[in-house]
Amino acid sequence: MKVPGDAGLGEAIIDSARLAVNRAPSRALAYNPRAESTDAEDELNADNTYCHRCGNRMGEADIAGAMRPKCVSCGNVVFLDPKLAVVVIVSKDSEILMVKRDIEPMMGRWSFPSGYVDRGEVVEEAAMREVREETNVEVEIDALLGVYSGGGAPVVLVAYAATPKRGVASAGDEAQAVGWFPAADLPELPFPHDAEIMRDWRRRSG
Repeated sequence: MKVPGDAGLGEAIIDSARLAVNRAPSRALAYNPRAESTDAEDELNADNTYCHRCGNRMGEADIAGAMRPKCVSCGNVVFLDPKLAVVVIVSKDSEILMVKRDIEPMMGRWSFPSGYVDRGEVVEEAAMREVREETNVEVEIDALLGVYSGGGAPVVLVAYAATPKRGVASAGDEAQAVGWFPAADLPELPFPHDAEIMRDWRRRSG
């Protein structure tokens, strides 16, 4: 998924970390690779109409085997990095903490606490923050479950197993409800990588 910038290309490349892209109003995960477009994809492409170096309109060109934004005037090339998101499987006594989503996509569906990592944020801290914001529960990260991506998808998911430490589960601003569900009898999972994440969680949990 990720095409890293090469510092050796010098000023001809602007790494996406330098782009002045406005964040979506919510940091909660809004990723659906089955859709034609995603919030993350729209956000990554939103600021590439005009060149950040000279202000002229951007076009596209085949650079290093892929179509990338390239300025029609000065030749500046933009390499777009993926969005990084975290997913957290919070477990207690063979039950899993889930949130009923209050944002699209999949509004009204039960899913795991999840959301985007802020630039400069420690990934594990982002995972704990997302659980706290969505469920009002403080957790401790137990283990990395895996990293999940798909061809053409703009989001890379990092999944963690966690244990609750403090707080009573209640719905945060981006959830309609929260609940504990038996790990063997979860609601239908809404996102493509969910089953794989749960498989890896079960393998770790024995």
